Amino acid sequence: MTKVKIIMVKSEKNYDVIVIGGGPMGLSTAYHLSKQNAKTLVLEQFTFFNQLGTSAGVSRQFRIPYPEEYMVKMVKESIPFWDELQGLTPVKLMDKVGTLWFGDPQVHSTEGNIKQAEKALKAQNVPYTSLTATEIEEKFHFKNLPPTYTGLFQPDGASIDLKATLQTLYNWNTESPFVTLKEEAPVIRIEQLHNKFEVTTPQGTFVSEKIVIVPGPYANSVFHLLNFHIEATYWNMASAFYKKTNPNIQYPTWFVFQNPKGENGNQFYGFPEVVWNYPGYIRVASDFVISPLTSPSQRTLVPNPQELAYTAAWVENHMSGLDPVPHYTSTCLVALSKIPNKELLIDFAPSYIPNNKNIVIYATGWAGKFVPLLGKILSDLTLDGKTPFDISHFALGDTYFKPLKKS
Repeated sequence: MTKVKIIMVKSEKNYDVIVIGGGPMGLSTAYHLSKQNAKTLVLEQFTFFNQLGTSAGVSRQFRIPYPEEYMVKMVKESIPFWDELQGLTPVKLMDKVGTLWFGDPQVHSTEGNIKQAEKALKAQNVPYTSLTATEIEEKFHFKNLPPTYTGLFQPDGASIDLKATLQTLYNWNTESPFVTLKEEAPVIRIEQLHNKFEVTTPQGTFVSEKIVIVPGPYANSVFHLLNFHIEATYWNMASAFYKKTNPNIQYPTWFVFQNPKGENGNQFYGFPEVVWNYPGYIRVASDFVISPLTSPSQRTLVPNPQELAYTAAWVENHMSGLDPVPHYTSTCLVALSKIPNKELLIDFAPSYIPNNKNIVIYATGWAGKFVPLLGKILSDLTLDGKTPFDISHFALGDTYFKPLKKS
């Protein structure tokens, strides 16, 4: 008797949840939804693993220091979920090298302030070591630092292999009977009918009881389909790799706090050498942009040459064992909230949107270190309408949503 192999193709139209956005947050949300047996569709407007959004590049910093105690607590809460994710793959997801924050103790930047971070770490019983400028130079290979600079070193910091993290989540979702993944499927219309959502893409219209909107810096393009938006600015961040001239030197993940010098924001951060991303090179980037964008459509894959020049000059003046000529340059697009003291935005859609409690959103901020935890939080909100994790600092209510003006 001839055996016939039957291949099952997941091409359903009806789902419990549709996740809009197939980057780290979308895949993490789908992972947690699938663990609750929720039939889930993930729609990615580009291809999976694309370099066009906030997940561009293959490394991210995992660090516990934050100036706010609630953020320190949230990083600690993410650790068990990273451990869970690590259990799904033999590939190492993090290279633990520690986190170094240093610079002018009076400076407040997009990352916060050194003194405030020390206070928050103490409140959460997180170990760290305080450092003088001389100690920073002796232990971590920096040079020519002003003597007034201080720092802190937290040993649990790491470099995240973002590509491996994405691959792990993608593999799980591909193999899950509860998840369908579709790429090159931008959402062009969302309508409500009989308390369900009809989500239209070039690949067809799909129906669900609930939706999760997590397309990174492109969030407003989806929010607009529901007649609201958030206030955000956009950074096309530039980075480059610098060749090691001393193979024995290794850096931690780090950030330097300095006062701006005109258009030079003078804030920089860096990574260790890692086996998954140009071995023999160190990645250093500027944590400022000379010209913020007003729309993601303005982004470019070519870094701002002046931002690269400022970074290269800082590498030459203050880092040992590196050739200061930039190589392998890249950009990463990030949306930043304009709402004071709200780096991450996590909530339901505003109450004036029908069925708003069945629309969960995440937008803005640097959140690579929170990927597995935020997936759990967004899944909780979607299925249960609440989460045991404190997200009050990221909630918007109706106050910060902006309804679209009708033309």
